[in-house]
Amino acid sequence: MPVADVQRTIHAIFRIESPKLIAGLTRMLRDVGLAEELAQDALLVAIEQWPDAGIPDNPGAWLMTTAKRRAIDELRRRKRVHEKHREIGHTLEAVQHSPAQEIEAALDDDIGDDLLRLVFTSCHPVLSTEARLALTLRLLGGLTTEEIARAFLVPEPTVAQRIVRAKRTLAEQQVPFEVPRGPELSARLGSVLEVLYLIFNEGYSATAGDDWMRPALCDDAMRLGRVLAELMPAEPEVHGLCALMEIQASRFKARTGPNGEPILLLEQDRSLWDQLLIQRGLAALARSEALAGEAGPYHLQAAIAACHARARTADATDWAGIAELYAQLARRTPSPVVELNRAVALSMAEGPQAGLVLVDSLRDEPALANYHLLPGVRGDLLAKLGRFEEARVELTRAAALTRNARERTLLLERAEKCARGEAL
Repeated sequence: MPVADVQRTIHAIFRIESPKLIAGLTRMLRDVGLAEELAQDALLVAIEQWPDAGIPDNPGAWLMTTAKRRAIDELRRRKRVHEKHREIGHTLEAVQHSPAQEIEAALDDDIGDDLLRLVFTSCHPVLSTEARLALTLRLLGGLTTEEIARAFLVPEPTVAQRIVRAKRTLAEQQVPFEVPRGPELSARLGSVLEVLYLIFNEGYSATAGDDWMRPALCDDAMRLGRVLAELMPAEPEVHGLCALMEIQASRFKARTGPNGEPILLLEQDRSLWDQLLIQRGLAALARSEALAGEAGPYHLQAAIAACHARARTADATDWAGIAELYAQLARRTPSPVVELNRAVALSMAEGPQAGLVLVDSLRDEPALANYHLLPGVRGDLLAKLGRFEEARVELTRAAALTRNARERTLLLERAEKCARGEAL
């Protein structure tokens, strides 16, 4: 195999294996920054050796062994062995003189537990939302700083700084490398699910830039969600979020036209929806329902997505059912954005005037002051009522508020139609 192909393979393997490497090393060292450095060291050794020696039969185990040996050297160099030998039940002399294989065996643990600890560490509430996003994508998504910066349209030094500060904060705050117990688990799990949800949403509807979607981010969020579902199979909201992401992702091929232009939900060719993803999502929703005493917010959002997925045509959509699910979601997690979505469902179930009444009640909400979808939805409803000039003004305002170029173009096109008195 040509060297270039080997190196591409090495990097692909490392992207898959790095979360497990970092998780195992963090348990040993209690330092996520150092763990990532040693994982990168193992990658460099692989790049040096594998082109000549060949890719091992079990590359993940090879990388873990190499990284662990580096970690043991680091423990010895920093004189941490005395502290570590108490944790693993060895005497200092035994650790210093035992073969490396015995030390590695003593330090082994269930990798699922380590990954779960890493998830909760990288999403710890002590970090800002931006830092949690960046650190999670770096440690668990395997993305480079450059890839994260490109995905969120921020300068690479900004992302690098966020990651460095996040690692430093975790160390300074002495955040334990553990899964919380008892009441703290639900609060901390909420932070983890929020991070995955934000990553997925940024991929599904990009906040800014020239692309309507960034599917790679959605893929990362779904992959991490599936891992979390395996690690926490008894948590209904984990399955609820997985269901939501799978069903939403099923629409990817139908959401853009030949030139990347957005295609709205009701105008999509549903034959392009990925039925495998829909079935996976519905199965995850069923698991969530079986586990849940009371439906959580991710379960409810997945149930809404399922209503769309089950409708063979846009006209067959159960809009009354969707409006009721949004009403439940609003009671569970009150939010003007949820109410705005409920207004859309109401307009489809009961007519545009019913939706407009609810939208107008939201116009003074501070949280929606610069939210482009408020005038966007209002413009659509006004157009359906034949109030085209008012609709044009609202859609033009929505276009000015969005930072996504594709969405801006779509909104301006709809405003132009209103200017000509044409139905949307």
